[in-house]
Amino acid sequence: EKVEARYRGKARYYPGRIRSDNRDGTYDVDYDDGEKERGVQAELIKSLEGGGGLDPVTPSRPTSARPGSGRGTSGGLKEGMRVNARYRGKERFYPGKIARDNYDGTYDIDYDDGEKEAGVREVLIQPLDGFSVTSPRVSSPRASPRASPRAGGGGFQRGDKIEARYRGKARYYPGRIAGPGRQSGTYDIDYDDGEKEMSIAAEYIRLL
Repeated sequence: EKVEARYRGKARYYPGRIRSDNRDGTYDVDYDDGEKERGVQAELIKSLEGGGGLDPVTPSRPTSARPGSGRGTSGGLKEGMRVNARYRGKERFYPGKIARDNYDGTYDIDYDDGEKEAGVREVLIQPLDGFSVTSPRVSSPRASPRASPRAGGGGFQRGDKIEARYRGKARYYPGRIAGPGRQSGTYDIDYDDGEKEMSIAAEYIRLL
């Protein structure tokens, strides 16, 4: 399928084709200029073929329209702030700091392991050191004060009965908190069906 996609989450769209559907709300894209990108979020892609297909405002996992666009948010992240961020939009969070605010709802991140990433959307970033972000993901109805360790209180405890969005997908599955994850604000989950998942961000978990 012919599309345009925002390479590395930046503001500009580039033409290309969908190489594969990863069945998790992301796609692999082959750009017309020869570049390739894996795991591109659906909201960063728009179809050029007009017959349905991808819609950049309605990705497979439910969100409000373009949560990372910066419109209507207070821009709670600041340059130099310590954060966890989902590198290339993947599920796992990695520690680092904000190197630059691009003033378009995206930020450049310097990760602690030496990697750098430009144009990271606010919705993929968790502040550390007691800061909080005013974003749809944090302030949505499912992120109640009991469900988020950043919303006051001590977060989840080992053995808590919860529901979590397995691999970040839309559907919640029942399980228990196995313990804290490797990154701040994340937890390890033992699901009732026997599956296990490590370092799940708190906003993907709700208390039962």
